Amino acid sequence: MENKIKDFLFKLWVILSGLTIISVTIGVFSYLLYKGFNVISTEFIFGSPKGIPLGTEGGIFPAIAGSLLSGLLSGLFGGILGLCTAIYLVFYCENKKVKHYILQALQCLAGIPSVVIGLFGYSLLIVGLGMHKSLMSASITLTIMIIPFISIRIKKALEETSNEQFICSLSLGIPKSYTIVKLVIPNAFKYIMTSLGLGIVFAMGATAPIMFTGAVIISGIPSKLTDPFMALPYHLYILVNEGLSVDMAYGTAFVLIVIVLSINLICHFVGNIEDI
Repeated sequence: MENKIKDFLFKLWVILSGLTIISVTIGVFSYLLYKGFNVISTEFIFGSPKGIPLGTEGGIFPAIAGSLLSGLLSGLFGGILGLCTAIYLVFYCENKKVKHYILQALQCLAGIPSVVIGLFGYSLLIVGLGMHKSLMSASITLTIMIIPFISIRIKKALEETSNEQFICSLSLGIPKSYTIVKLVIPNAFKYIMTSLGLGIVFAMGATAPIMFTGAVIISGIPSKLTDPFMALPYHLYILVNEGLSVDMAYGTAFVLIVIVLSINLICHFVGNIEDI
């Protein structure tokens, strides 16, 4: 009887937790849509900021383009470095102390506040190396922020894939590198894409790193990696912090959260293509 009560309470707790998460997600979307519905239009999505003060009228398309470009670039850099780091930790690093130090470094890096990473990127790239505030500077800084986020998740994904197939492949004399590329990565591809998607949206939602290294109040769509750019989170910060337009801020927040959800769904779909 006591075990049944505990089992019932546990199931109830799990169900309530799931319903709470779903309710909060739907509530956030609904609230942002309700508050920003009046400004969401074709002109708002595809137009440029206008008005006095700037941003009280017009649209946010340059900010959308800048956020997508910075997120994709940082996701590309972070995905490559994160995947290589995870592969080294799981399949090549045989020294436990070295592996421990690398994991500790990743965990420490993951715990650094984004504003500190932004200041580091500004000091290293802008002041130290003489780079200008640009899409490249911001993407490099965002890459530093998301590397541990991606690496740790891909590492877990590689460890949870079938180890028997990997061992059997090695026992047949197949090179380790070929086995990883042709067997391990395809088996874990869904989880790799999910980790990459989360890293991209994590980068797209950060304000402090790009505020110091690349984002500006007004700019066109960047045509080169050395151009500064607008970004949705920084544009939202300016609208709210300066008290320019609360309605425009809610509309910007809704567009940002829709883009974040869309990227997650796209990465999840691409990761599941092989299962279809």
